[in-house]
Amino acid sequence: MLPKYVVNPMPAQCSSEVVDLLSGVETATIGHWRLMGFCNRRIQPMLRGKHVVGTAVTLAIAGPDSTLLHHAAGLLRPGDILLVDRLGDDRYACWGGGVTAAVKASGATAGVVDGPVTDLAEIEESDLPMWAAGIAPITTRLYDLGGRMNVPVSIGGAVVQPGDYVLADESGVLVLPAAEAEAEARRALEVQARGKANEAMIRKREVKLGERSGASAKVEAGL
Repeated sequence: MLPKYVVNPMPAQCSSEVVDLLSGVETATIGHWRLMGFCNRRIQPMLRGKHVVGTAVTLAIAGPDSTLLHHAAGLLRPGDILLVDRLGDDRYACWGGGVTAAVKASGATAGVVDGPVTDLAEIEESDLPMWAAGIAPITTRLYDLGGRMNVPVSIGGAVVQPGDYVLADESGVLVLPAAEAEAEARRALEVQARGKANEAMIRKREVKLGERSGASAKVEAGL
């Protein structure tokens, strides 16, 4: 018989050097070329102006039960981002003021829930960065239904492995495998630097956007 709960060891935390690099990267920059790892846009920021990077700690809990979530909150470390797979449920809010207080006390960086949360005012007051699929008034209970911690999960259609890098900002949530995170971060920083230079030239009217991007040449060739 399978155990009711599986709680695997906590993953190795992400490299501080790569975390620092990603701290200067926007999700939308990487979205110019990468297709994998982006959570569906239904996963939205609950707080404005937040930009976080951290280590993925994963959780899978079903329907009306949040027993394992309460336990997991006590295992989190500074730098962790807890991602909760609700296994398709969109009715019950597993995360509210009490969970927010516990996760905040652990020093964890943020939370991401593939489902609704509740107690938005308390989340805002805590200033804990939070991404979720909206708000709901019906909450979970401690029904002891079981669950899995630190296993592969699906968050907004993106596969998340424990120990992955998580980059989240106002545009959304991106999950990067450890082997790919540094290269993507460095490429994004280069692209952003070029973009700022281009924007400065456009603002000064030194060049037009269509000329700089090559769009005008394509239009003119098609006339």
